[in-house]
Amino acid sequence: MAEKADITASVFRWARESAKITEEIAASKVAVPIEKFREWETGNAYPTIKQAQKLAKAYKRPFALFFLPDIPTDFQPLQDFRKAGSKELSTSSIFIIREIQQKQAWIRDVNEENAETKINFIGKYSINDNPKTVAKDILNELNINPLDYKSNNPILEWIEKAESKGVFISRTSFIHSRLKLDSNEIQGFAIADRYAPFVFINSEDWNAPQLFTLVHELAHLWISESGISNEIEPTIKNSNDYNPIELFCNEVAANALIPIDFINNLDKDAFDNANEVFKNAKSIGVSSFAFLVRALNLNIISLTDYKKLKHQSDIEYNEFLKREENKKLEQKQNKKSGGPNYYLLQLNRNSRLFTQTVIDSFRGGMIEPSLASTLLNVKVNNFPKLESQMYR
Repeated sequence: MAEKADITASVFRWARESAKITEEIAASKVAVPIEKFREWETGNAYPTIKQAQKLAKAYKRPFALFFLPDIPTDFQPLQDFRKAGSKELSTSSIFIIREIQQKQAWIRDVNEENAETKINFIGKYSINDNPKTVAKDILNELNINPLDYKSNNPILEWIEKAESKGVFISRTSFIHSRLKLDSNEIQGFAIADRYAPFVFINSEDWNAPQLFTLVHELAHLWISESGISNEIEPTIKNSNDYNPIELFCNEVAANALIPIDFINNLDKDAFDNANEVFKNAKSIGVSSFAFLVRALNLNIISLTDYKKLKHQSDIEYNEFLKREENKKLEQKQNKKSGGPNYYLLQLNRNSRLFTQTVIDSFRGGMIEPSLASTLLNVKVNNFPKLESQMYR
């Protein structure tokens, strides 16, 4: 007879509920009737060790947690800066937040124990400062000129420069193949910490919105406001739909990514049609929408022109997305592996800086193989494959 796991029922139930997993789904994970599963959660019966281990994996919790006498103090939930009425955070959103919090907590402890220098730009400003000042400081600190990117993919340049200054940046759109992230729930979040600042970007969208999200989240670090964001986008002045901190960070991102000098120096036909708008926006790595809102807020175009161009740009944007999707399908069909490189996906998800730090700690005998593997979502014997992606 299989050995039973003497779990604490209240902790067992809390682990499921905190993962936003229903009783029905949890029971199906271990192929037991819902009535039997409920007996485990009320303490009237116990699962086998194998069943409990399987559920611990599904809940993204350590198996040993089920045996604690009381519900543990979990990571403090990040402040929710999302728009009012946003969808409740689902399992995938909760899992990615918890994963990044665990990574951040580990690297913070490492940096503090090693007496690393605190990062001086975290919390350098507040919401009472001028967003133009904050934007300028971000550009200066990261040594970025938005009018002179070195490639046609500016977000990679921003990530490289930010990580060179000690900011860990994670990007992914999924937990696993059956658990995707919803950008309506979460577009990004920031953990402002002077030893280990972390930024997460939902990569479900294309690069231009991701870039705006990244700089928005960097603004969160500069004013030391940790929290979750969604519907990150340039905002029309006097908008009342957003949290004041979100409005401030949007304004910082707009000033950093779309300099006023750039718009002022454009040809007079720059806003004649959607094609011109798209071309100019693309030249600095932003969306047509971001570009138009910026021009409207600077009184370069009227509200009437904005609405007309936005409508045209929406059509242009949808056509662009179709072309991009077709490119992806062609690449996938031409690629014998049948999809994106697993190790590149994990590298982006972990952050390149974080990956290198963990591997260095592992090679230096500072951490156990099991912890290194857990932190990077990759088996230790596959670390060379992960590393090979870093230098491509």
